[in-house]
Amino acid sequence: MRILNICAYTWAIGGPARIIYDHTTEAIKDGHQVTILSPMTPGEKMYDVPEGATLVPCRRTTPISYVYREFSLDLYAYLKNHIQEFDIIHIHGIWHFGSLAPFLIKNDVPKVITIHGLLDRWAIGHSRWKKELVSFLYQKNVLAKADLIQVNNTDEVEDVTRYLGHEPKNLVIIPNGMRMEEFAQLPPRQFFRTQFGISPTTKMVLFMGRLNIKKGLSLLLPAFAHYLKSHSDAVLVLAGPDDGYQEETESFIAEHDLADRIKLVGMLTDSVKKAALADADLFILPSYSEGFSIAVLEAMAAGVPTLVSDRVGFGDYIQQYDAAYLTALTAEEIQVGLSTMLQDENRRIRVKENALSMLKQNFDIAQVARQLLAAYTSVLKK
Repeated sequence: MRILNICAYTWAIGGPARIIYDHTTEAIKDGHQVTILSPMTPGEKMYDVPEGATLVPCRRTTPISYVYREFSLDLYAYLKNHIQEFDIIHIHGIWHFGSLAPFLIKNDVPKVITIHGLLDRWAIGHSRWKKELVSFLYQKNVLAKADLIQVNNTDEVEDVTRYLGHEPKNLVIIPNGMRMEEFAQLPPRQFFRTQFGISPTTKMVLFMGRLNIKKGLSLLLPAFAHYLKSHSDAVLVLAGPDDGYQEETESFIAEHDLADRIKLVGMLTDSVKKAALADADLFILPSYSEGFSIAVLEAMAAGVPTLVSDRVGFGDYIQQYDAAYLTALTAEEIQVGLSTMLQDENRRIRVKENALSMLKQNFDIAQVARQLLAAYTSVLKK
């Protein structure tokens, strides 16, 4: 099978790139050919490419791409010249040019679209007018023309149904997976703390993700500041690239004189990211909207107890296994969660052990990748 993935395949994009990497690795093991078509800007750090896969970077066309995400004439030209060379086109996400381009070119290649949480109520409400315009112009028609719509959970089934006005027959639920062995051996403890001047006795709370409004930073920052009023034992590490919320974050830190308690460390990759996970006492992601958070899966696989909102994409599994502290999306509830988890070591130990059991039983990447490849095969047979 010749598979084409379309996605901005960069470290900054986060989860979708990791998902493509893991599925591509498994597909190549099974003898399939995989190409990744990625809009990019010069200087961006492209995500690692699995051995045997092909990455085709396409320059974003500016200034149009500033208004219309991922717009790229190079991407369109590549598809026009090569689209019939593939058996399956897998489009990651919606609202961007890469999700439209394959439908603008005459071809008969089956198309799979993964929603990645972009139809939940918060995501739809953010920049609503743009999404209403895109919906009117093409997005609903594109989803109707797709041969398969992949979602990660039952919440997304409801999101798609609400958006289209009916539940499509070509919809399949396949969760994200995790390569557990990658986190079996982490760097020695204290490496990250030493690098960033964090005391070995201080409890380290780690946020890892894009600095974006949807990640819940407007709730996390005041919640952590309030926690510090009654406890002076913790530091919050914000690890991720700026995606529209760094200026607000820096202003909050300065206004509340928290430079020694809230550290912005930028995007972490490879061994430095694993070192941060090795040193963390608690991972936190109070996100408003996630398709199926890879960052949370990685923290759990690394044995870090987690505090998350029920919008991370697998809240039903978390509840079933008691695999994390689930918080409501208010600063007050997040502060309660911080106090509960940071002051109860036994609770942290129990939660992280439950999370590891949950991952091994439900989200092993080999098992999940087989589900996706079977879905591809089903589409081809039709």
